[in-house]
Amino acid sequence: MSSLIIDSSYASLAEAIRGTTAPQEIQDTLALVSVSYVSFDGLLHQGQLVLHAELAGEVLRLFEELRAIQFPIAKVVPIVAYDWDDDAAMEDNASSAFNYRLILGTDRLSNHSFGRAIDLNPVQNPYFARDGKVYPSNAGYNPASPGTLVQGGAAAALFKERGWTWGGDWKVPLDYQHLEKPVA
Repeated sequence: MSSLIIDSSYASLAEAIRGTTAPQEIQDTLALVSVSYVSFDGLLHQGQLVLHAELAGEVLRLFEELRAIQFPIAKVVPIVAYDWDDDAAMEDNASSAFNYRLILGTDRLSNHSFGRAIDLNPVQNPYFARDGKVYPSNAGYNPASPGTLVQGGAAAALFKERGWTWGGDWKVPLDYQHLEKPVA
C-alpha cells in the first residue's frame, strides 16, 4: 500500500491565515480542515482547506465522496501559501477555500471571504470573466478531461445535492471551479 502524500501541512489555523486582512469576527468563524483525495498521479494525497467552521463536517464528507468516485484533484492548499494571490494559486492548480477578497470586477466581498466557497481544480475548471478573460491563463475547459466539473456530472452533483451552488450553472460569468454555500 502506498503512503499518503502531503500537499499541505499547516500546524494551526493561525498559521494557515497568517497575514489575512479579514476582520477578526470573520477569522473567528474559520476552521482548518485536512482532506484526503486522489490526485492526477492516481495516489492518495492530503491537503488542507480553511473554511467556515459550520461547513467543516460537510466538506469532509464531500471529499470522502469525491475520493470514492475517483474524482482527481491536483492539490488542496490554503491561499496563504501563495501570499493571498488568487491568480498564483489558480495558475498552480491549487484548490482552496477562504480568501478575504472582492468578487473580480466588483466592490462586493466574495463568499471565499467567509470561508463559504471552494475553488476546485482551477486549471481544468476555469473562470470566464465578463470581459472575456480566462482565469487562470493556463486553463482550458474540456468536459471530457479528468478533474473537470461538468453539467450532469457526479462531482458537481455531490455538492448541489447538499445545497451548494456551482458557478458552471451561471450564465455570466461562468466559473466552473467555484462551489459555494452562502448563509441561507
